[in-house]
Amino acid sequence: MKTRLSRLALCAAALFSLSLVVHAQTPSVPGPTPATTSPTSSVPATPSAGTGGNATGGSAPANASAPAAPAAPAAAPKVPNVDTNSPVVNESGINGAFKVTNVANAALTPDQASRGDTAWIIVATALVMLMTPGLAFFYGGLVRSKNVLNTLMMSFVALGIISIQWMLWGFSVAFGPNDVHGIIASFWKPTDYLGLRNVGSAPIAPLTIPGSIWMLFQMTFAIITPALISGAVAERMKFGAYCLFILLWGTFFYDPLAHNVWGGGYIGTGHLHAIDFAGGTVVHISSGVSALTLAFMLGKRRGHGSDEMRPHNVPFVLLGAALLWFGWFGFNAGSELAADGVACAAFINTHIATAAAAMSWIIVEWIKFKKPTAVGFASGAVAGLVAITPACGFVNPIAALIIGLVVSPICFSAIQLKNRLNAYDDALDVFGVHACGGMWGALATGLFANGKINPNLSVPVTTPGGLGAVNGPLAGGGWHQPLVQIEAILITIVGAVVCTFIIGKVVGLICGGLRVSSDEEENGLDVTDHGEVGYSTESGGIPALAGVD
Repeated sequence: MKTRLSRLALCAAALFSLSLVVHAQTPSVPGPTPATTSPTSSVPATPSAGTGGNATGGSAPANASAPAAPAAPAAAPKVPNVDTNSPVVNESGINGAFKVTNVANAALTPDQASRGDTAWIIVATALVMLMTPGLAFFYGGLVRSKNVLNTLMMSFVALGIISIQWMLWGFSVAFGPNDVHGIIASFWKPTDYLGLRNVGSAPIAPLTIPGSIWMLFQMTFAIITPALISGAVAERMKFGAYCLFILLWGTFFYDPLAHNVWGGGYIGTGHLHAIDFAGGTVVHISSGVSALTLAFMLGKRRGHGSDEMRPHNVPFVLLGAALLWFGWFGFNAGSELAADGVACAAFINTHIATAAAAMSWIIVEWIKFKKPTAVGFASGAVAGLVAITPACGFVNPIAALIIGLVVSPICFSAIQLKNRLNAYDDALDVFGVHACGGMWGALATGLFANGKINPNLSVPVTTPGGLGAVNGPLAGGGWHQPLVQIEAILITIVGAVVCTFIIGKVVGLICGGLRVSSDEEENGLDVTDHGEVGYSTESGGIPALAGVD
């Protein structure tokens, strides 16, 4: 007992000492300057070219002149770059030296980018990048064990191919400053972004973040979109043909579509004024419809409808769904491209819709099959993420809840209909989840869009950040916006079918067909395409790199 009491006394003494140290090191916030002292007045913040018209987004240079203060008998000497009415911060200089700036100036980089917005988009970019490995595990767990590495690689290789394509010309085609008939942006003019020319640390108006991090954030979207298609062609498409396909598909379809919707093109602010906050049309409908088209072109897998093709690793599926759910917060909330209230709304709506869709899916399974499955929960979560993507920054939480609850029965029914018809082999139900979920999400965006959630919704496009759209009928508006959304969906579907068919035919001619041989498919693509296996044991299996020597 004495030992225990002595230990408690020592802990109390240590905590008391620590509190004294913390208190001694906590800086006090200076109060108002006494009237007898002449303050160094701070210059009022004014919008700069990169703040999108946000009155709080910019500040005058530190050396800007201020109105002269009345002379005081005991005026203190003026200290450059110090606002005596606000706390001061230390900022590392270019050569490691330190300088003192006021808090208003500390909010901006030397290139007038918002430090807060920039920090958030850097984090969001990392989150979205993590989604592609998450997709790899999600898809990898759903296929048979002999094709797990090939399926994983189809997602990972997109990280390599599309990153280079986006850096060289993709970003310029999608978001370059020179529009070409609302279809693409040019990449051949001196002011374009070919090879990241003219893309650096300065914001690209009207954004408040450096052009370089905006480019990288959009790159992560360009990476995961063609990777989604791999789920439909799993276990039978040539790896080389797939690599060439995603390169051409990204260049000739994804990049122009991104420009159409987000880059000032025809579908978005250029003419139609359809709204898509984070990629319902650009990412999910485009990849889902393209996946269905390519699945028809490839034909069914050997043994489809007769052989056992259940998921070989359900924990992989859950791990992938968890990474997707986590990364999707950056995907959706990051699409505001600022750390503000709309980003918070998108963050909240993403989680609510996902949770609702996951529960909705297993309830449907519980009713139909009498058992809620882990794969069903994961599939429902992904369906919810897909559906809320175009709407997350435009709707309130109740609308997000409804969108999530409704999407799972839609996607579940689409998959059941596919199984009943047996007309095509979309191996991992990319069309059923991403295309059907994306279509519902895009339509629901038009139904629930609310200018109270996103003030830019009804702002004219002539104003920086304005979208030129209107409230949906379930938010006090009319039916104009849902009709516009339907038109955008139809344009995306037609474009995806036509472009995928043409690109698939070209790739097939170059690669001697899109599909592996029957023997290669029977042996598994891990060995035949990569010379490796995902799992090997002492008693059996093929050793890694067996086909390489």
